[in-house]
Amino acid sequence: MSDQEKTSEAEGMTYPCRFRVRAMGLDEDDFDALVVEIIRRHCPDIHEGAVSIRPSKNGKYISVSVDIEARSREHLDAIYDDLTAHDRVLMRL
Repeated sequence: MSDQEKTSEAEGMTYPCRFRVRAMGLDEDDFDALVVEIIRRHCPDIHEGAVSIRPSKNGKYISVSVDIEARSREHLDAIYDDLTAHDRVLMRL
């Protein structure tokens, strides 16, 4: 078993795999487009239907989910780092 396979098993995931990245922010301007643009830097082949948007109960916030093909834990970490670095992203899951 390779070191990469051991790492994948230890994390509970086997790469590559389908993964849903979610970011939340204020429901204003083009937050959904911003999230997709950040994720697309790492996953240029986001397919149609991969993005879903859900407003909060009171409409102040929005959750944007994007289904991607995660290549590795490092790949996911890079996506989450970029999302976290943006001041309009309040939370990422």
